Amino acid sequence: MSLSIARIDHVVLHVSEMDRALHFYTRVLGCEVARTVESIGLVQMRAGASMIDLVPGRDPDASTPAARNMDHFCVRVDPWDETAIRDHLAAHGVTAGETQTRVGAEGAGPSIYLTDPDGNVVELKGPAA
Repeated sequence: MSLSIARIDHVVLHVSEMDRALHFYTRVLGCEVARTVESIGLVQMRAGASMIDLVPGRDPDASTPAARNMDHFCVRVDPWDETAIRDHLAAHGVTAGETQTRVGAEGAGPSIYLTDPDGNVVELKGPAA
């Protein structure tokens, strides 16, 4: 199983190790590299109809929330199969938080928080109840 992300426009993340970040976003979340801009180290990945952009430069020793560059981003997963999603994440060594009902663009529905290798928080969101 791989995750099927339905939508988000884009987010830009500063990462400390590009290869490690690319592995997480392509292998674990199922994104595809759409374009690279080598002059600035940018990698743009297609995530459903949306984009996730990675750029080098995050300070891996940053300890303050402001240095993390953002709180979290949320991707809508469709279809939503909690058991399959959790099995997929576990197969990749990713620890997921509890499933909770949270409000998103479509309304309140199930969501799971996890972190990428750089400590960015990713919310996987199911359909509104």
